[in-house]
Amino acid sequence: MLTQMRVREAQALLNAGEHSGSYYLLGYALECAIKVCIVKTIPAFTVPDRRLIDKMHTHDLEELLKLAQLWNDLLRHSGTDAQFGLYWAVAKDWNEHSRYKAWSAAQARDLHVAVTDGGSGVLPWIQQRW
Repeated sequence: MLTQMRVREAQALLNAGEHSGSYYLLGYALECAIKVCIVKTIPAFTVPDRRLIDKMHTHDLEELLKLAQLWNDLLRHSGTDAQFGLYWAVAKDWNEHSRYKAWSAAQARDLHVAVTDGGSGVLPWIQQRW
């Protein structure tokens, strides 16, 4: 799946010292994962509403979570899992403009952990909702 491919690529870039590329791809992996959740809200054999499709053409993680009907769940989970809340605080700052910025090794590592941590990471939380 595309999400896992982007995480693997981000890890390879991080290992190669290409921190900015790694940072960008990690956020893109989250975006892809949330969009999977949105698609799963559409009943099979139906044509999705055009407004939903138009709204999906965003890179805003918060807006995508709302479209996936996961935003309130994320807020609740952030309140009950403090580590998840910290990880979301790191991940939420990603956006499509991240590709135009230089990110440090520490920032890329922090986002990598926030996204992939098996215990409280943002991506595993999203994947549980596929």
